[in-house]
Amino acid sequence: MTLTPLLRFPKVPLSNGLQIPILGLGTSHHGGFSHDAIVYALTECGVRHIDTAKRYGCEEKLGKAIIESGIPRSDLWVTNKLWPGDYGYKAAKKACLDSCSQMGLHYFDLYLMHWPEPLQSSNCSNREMRTETWRALEELYKEGVCRAIGVSNFQVHHLEELKEDCSVVPHINQVEYHPFQQPKLLMEYCRREGIVFEGYSPLAKNQVLRNPTVLQIAEKYRQTPAQICIRWSIQNRVVTIPKSTKKKRIQENCQVFGFQLEESDMTALGSLHDGRHVSWDSTHVE
Repeated sequence: MTLTPLLRFPKVPLSNGLQIPILGLGTSHHGGFSHDAIVYALTECGVRHIDTAKRYGCEEKLGKAIIESGIPRSDLWVTNKLWPGDYGYKAAKKACLDSCSQMGLHYFDLYLMHWPEPLQSSNCSNREMRTETWRALEELYKEGVCRAIGVSNFQVHHLEELKEDCSVVPHINQVEYHPFQQPKLLMEYCRREGIVFEGYSPLAKNQVLRNPTVLQIAEKYRQTPAQICIRWSIQNRVVTIPKSTKKKRIQENCQVFGFQLEESDMTALGSLHDGRHVSWDSTHVE
């Protein structure tokens, strides 16, 4: 069964005027890449937003899948991330250009600092290293190698420092977001500052799919628990990037624009926050 190839996902405007599709497809390491699934998502499901990172080790393979799909580069939104082992001005610029080369691309639509703490030891503080690294991203942005730049897993204090030290406010902050993990203060800060909030792990690595409230709402709408969680995220105006390597799941995850959750159900899902992380927690990074 083919989803309408011309399906248009809604887009969210960035502070620089670009628009990012509100729903994308994530990739990951540890078996989180499938060539056939990427091609299927692009050609059969209308996906135009792909998220990856150097850390995932699939840049070259992903570039080949994009080429095979036949989708014009100008129609795609490709996000990549700078690994903390490549922080620092020179290393960051080189890593970005190397990633472009690995993927066979001339530019990224979005390039993110993956984590607020550098991996390498140096004489400077985390803040100084973030500033130096961000300066490289600002230059890549001005040179057109990155059409937008942002951060991932940054907390309010990291963003505040970056704003004080640099000239370009991040266009996006990508963090863990699902019914169990709703960083409301961070979301409010990002929206006040014109930073688009993007969420990964919208299904809490499948933990949320067994929740009784989610199951009850799924039954009410005759949708799957995954569709309920993705729809909830999107209705909260969060750019959402579920990951899957299975064609059926990708198709299912894309079919979330034909229904709308009632306010009472949005509230019920919003009440599930218990603070748990299924990924990294950067709260205590200085």
